Amino acid sequence: MYKIIRKVKLNQTITLMDIDAPFIARKAEPGQFIILRIDKDGERIPLTIADFDRKKGIVTIIFQVVGGTTLELNQKNEGEYLLDFVGPLGTKTKTEGLKKVAIVGGGVGCAIAYPVAKKLHEQGAVVHTIIGFRTKDLVILEAEFNAVSDKLITMTDDGSYNEKGLVTDALRRLLDSGEDYDEIITIGPLIMMKFVSELTKQYGVKTTVSMNPIMIDGTGMCGGCRLTVGDKTKFACVDGPDFDGHEVDFDEAIKRSKIYNTIEKKAHEKACNLLKKEVI
Repeated sequence: MYKIIRKVKLNQTITLMDIDAPFIARKAEPGQFIILRIDKDGERIPLTIADFDRKKGIVTIIFQVVGGTTLELNQKNEGEYLLDFVGPLGTKTKTEGLKKVAIVGGGVGCAIAYPVAKKLHEQGAVVHTIIGFRTKDLVILEAEFNAVSDKLITMTDDGSYNEKGLVTDALRRLLDSGEDYDEIITIGPLIMMKFVSELTKQYGVKTTVSMNPIMIDGTGMCGGCRLTVGDKTKFACVDGPDFDGHEVDFDEAIKRSKIYNTIEKKAHEKACNLLKKEVI
């Protein structure tokens, strides 16, 4: 059993939780993920490790309420427990040797981008960060990114906060101004990572993307998280989640990501109905 030490609502749909998991915290690295199960009847879901504290034995997860399981998880409170919390899984993000990096995060993907930016900052790299959200109400982790970035640009699609536009607008401006990056690391919605990768390919800048497709076992056995990268089949859970953005078949990944949309919607509605009955 894994105790929920802290719960913070970051915005209307995104929640942060600190979990007491000392063995995972001891080995966790940016880019890796865990698989959790709320109870014995629960679904197994993967969540990227958003942060960790080795001394306190704490692992931080940040999730968006989109389906039935995340809705149920969001009902858990401080002091309650999760049945399973397995990890760290996947390969860590490679940050060694990088001197100047641009981090591009979008939406809840910023939760994955933050520990990478933090690690690069701790290693002495120059970190330029661009984070993008649909609207002001959805902005998360801005203060945290500011603390580990030499330059931070916050974008909103509707212009309700800071600068109006897409993350690619800000990135193109930096590249056109002569900023020379060893690597660009982008994490967020598939469509965002696709367009970031298309942009950076024009400038010949190495680009890493974090792929988080549907996963079941997290060990490469089920094949659910398969991707096409450089005309080869890869598994995000064991070969990734980081891949060369210029080699990922994003169109295929986007198409596969929509397979279970109807099922997820029904699961969310079912969970909502159950919660309403409990309230009554």
